[in-house]
Amino acid sequence: MLGTIFQDLGSYIEAGGWVMPPLIAAAVVLWFAIGYRIAALRRGTSRGARNLVYRIRKGKMPKADGVLVRASLTGLELFERCRAELRPCLDEAFFEEEKEIRKYRTLIITIVMAAPLLGLLGTVIGMIETFNSLGDMSLFSQSGGIAGGISQALFTTQMGLAVAIPGMIVNGILNRRQLDLELELAQIKDLLCSGELEPEGKE
Repeated sequence: MLGTIFQDLGSYIEAGGWVMPPLIAAAVVLWFAIGYRIAALRRGTSRGARNLVYRIRKGKMPKADGVLVRASLTGLELFERCRAELRPCLDEAFFEEEKEIRKYRTLIITIVMAAPLLGLLGTVIGMIETFNSLGDMSLFSQSGGIAGGISQALFTTQMGLAVAIPGMIVNGILNRRQLDLELELAQIKDLLCSGELEPEGKE
């Protein structure tokens, strides 16, 4: 069963020509980067920023780890330690968290944009082979002839789109989550700098 799967995969890669290995490598790197971003963008809590800061200040620690939990802990420590220059201290302390939630974003966008172009390159190569076969009147040749050229064109186009489309959708979701986290990090800074550490809905 497993051997058949690997054999079919090998045939699929071979049918697509030399463009297929870079596309597969791009897919592996893409999903590694997406997995990393999913882990990096964990909030650590379902609570809003204000309630989270208030509860941590009262000693009620969240069970999970995440960006907002770490930022709140760091922010409250700085709140007690350097109130005179709190904003610059918070900016510097939160920089690493903000950097982490942006990590691999550019790489994902690059792969999503490049994958269809690699697929298109394979399509062009396949069509060139097709037209060469037509010119030589070789319906079947060692390299595949017309059938092989069209097959290569379709396989690489399919693979390029299969890499790009899911990556684009998931990256859009992750970018939205990143934006929400950046807004909540900014809210934590504002709460600490203003001293408004009461929970939401409390007068």
